[in-house]
Amino acid sequence: MSISMVKALNNGLREALQDDPKVLLMGEDIGRLGGVFRVTDGLQKEFGSLRVIDTPLGEAGIVGSAIGLALRGYRPVCEIQFDGFVYPAVNQIISQLAKLRHRSSGVITLPVVIRIPFGGGIGSIEHHSESPEVYFAHTAGLKVVTCSNPQDAYDMIRQAVDDDDPVIFLEPKRHYWTKGEVTDRTPAPFARARVLREGTDATLIAYGPMVPAALEAAEAAAEEGRSVEVIDLRSLSPLDLDTVRKSVHRTGRALVTHEASLSHGFGAELAARIQQEEFHFLEAPVLRITGYDTPYPPSRLESDWLPGVDRILDALDHSMSY
Repeated sequence: MSISMVKALNNGLREALQDDPKVLLMGEDIGRLGGVFRVTDGLQKEFGSLRVIDTPLGEAGIVGSAIGLALRGYRPVCEIQFDGFVYPAVNQIISQLAKLRHRSSGVITLPVVIRIPFGGGIGSIEHHSESPEVYFAHTAGLKVVTCSNPQDAYDMIRQAVDDDDPVIFLEPKRHYWTKGEVTDRTPAPFARARVLREGTDATLIAYGPMVPAALEAAEAAAEEGRSVEVIDLRSLSPLDLDTVRKSVHRTGRALVTHEASLSHGFGAELAARIQQEEFHFLEAPVLRITGYDTPYPPSRLESDWLPGVDRILDALDHSMSY
């Protein structure tokens, strides 16, 4: 069945609500409105306002309440309406949610999912096109995952809700309306990266919103006689370095792409780990194709700011020149 990512997430959340009465959805306008992107459309009507909860406008309160509910045995799924709105909740996420299991020597678990539409490409105003993933991936105690297609959206939201650890679930908003085939749940854990296209000349690593661009770049490179392997990380923390390492071991070249700014970004972590693990097999430096080191620009300039196929192919040319 071919459905959009929005519908795949909606189906996954519906099934989670059906399967476990302790699952709750919380967020601004997620009930009667169905969320800004309609991910929760129809769920309040089906399950009631005590399980699909329209919260006040206050992200710290949403996450703080979810922590309290999780302590009482519930499994809250919070929606942060836009990526740039998550920062008021960062204190609750980093100081409390991420640390309580470790602080209690494993006695306390907090099965809280925080859904965040992230990234740019939809022509939004300021604070609506952020890439905050590195803040959470750097924080011990959080799992940080991101889907790139409807099948993964469906599988991974179910896995996130079932997980006993807190999960930051990043949804690439510019691909919400992309359609793809969705079948029954697949068994692959969301902590496992996936090789989407095999290749021999270079490894191109992407996640979330940049995965389609990576595949398009690999297709364009093939027309020039270059074979590019594309990896969708799917999980930033934990990181499936084994899949990455095996690929780079074969190709000898690695490129990493993400929308977030270059400096201190997630690509830097990957570059360091690849350099450490596969130094003797590298034919060229690990290259990063990212957003620029500026705040996200006005919407009329975002196509120039966001990395895309041309910049990926330029980096590939640079890598192959060694």
